Amino acid sequence: MRPFSYARAGSPADAVGQFRAGAAYLAGGTNLVDLMRLGVTAPDHVIDVTRAVSREIAKRESGGLTIGAGVRNSDLASHPLVRERYPMLARALLSGASGQVRNAATVGGNLLQRTRCPYFQDVALPCNKRSPGSGCAAMAPGADTAHLAVLGHSPFCAATHPSDMAVALTALNARVCVASPAGGGSGTANTGGIRVIEMPGLHRLPGGMPEQDTTLRPGELITEVKLPPPPGGRQAYRKVRERASFAFALVSVGALLDVGPDGRVRDCRIALGGVAHVPWRAHAAERVVLGAVPSAEVFAAAARAELRYARPLPGNEYKVTLARNLITAVLGELMP
Repeated sequence: MRPFSYARAGSPADAVGQFRAGAAYLAGGTNLVDLMRLGVTAPDHVIDVTRAVSREIAKRESGGLTIGAGVRNSDLASHPLVRERYPMLARALLSGASGQVRNAATVGGNLLQRTRCPYFQDVALPCNKRSPGSGCAAMAPGADTAHLAVLGHSPFCAATHPSDMAVALTALNARVCVASPAGGGSGTANTGGIRVIEMPGLHRLPGGMPEQDTTLRPGELITEVKLPPPPGGRQAYRKVRERASFAFALVSVGALLDVGPDGRVRDCRIALGGVAHVPWRAHAAERVVLGAVPSAEVFAAAARAELRYARPLPGNEYKVTLARNLITAVLGELMP
């Protein structure tokens, strides 16, 4: 591990004020410390933000929730309001990593963990995400593609975003507040040095710059996440993985279905994990379901519409079938 300096920040303004090129923010450390040990990243200055951001969960006047970026994943999953009003989020959190990791990981850190594949963490192999322009070992003939993306990937990167929590927050239309050294920004609201970023919108597809996982600018710090008032209908989160604990999703689905008195769907939200560089909002599937009388046939058509433009790599074609089946099954479980 390379030498680095360490400092604690007492507030978001203090944290962004200390930031400089080559620095990194540290919260729970469940991703950053691992990457430092592996030699994947080597910040020369680490800013501890555990005392800079809130660890509170507060009910808003609108009926929604404000979640401090320092809230531990385990505390958020067990909070009564989250379990009662946003069960999709609680289930997604409990699907992530292990109990020990959830006790250390924070909301802000979870959102900002690196989008990655096994080749990203092997410094002996080329990786455009780790070293832009070096190539992509995952795209080489004979590479292990089983866990790679089938949607939205580019010739430069096919890694998948690992967060379960981010999938649920994407389906719930969460908003992420960040402290910004410069303030403002295209496509975001801005008040007094705070930017508000809609989800989806925090994470970005790889394109030609896979090293940039998010739309944050250098030095910006997530301070809190805001959830809108709880939606109507029923919610679910299901994750298919290779083992019961400490495994990323092969495919996951966070879904909400609300059927009106006329028997037609008045709200449908679907987000997928394990299939793309970002938590994938399934807009095409939602459009098929909205306004329809819910049925297995409608849900199957929605799944086909979403996966129509999937581009599996040799070896991960199974993900397309798995995602179609999972969307259909989860929506079916949410029927009244």
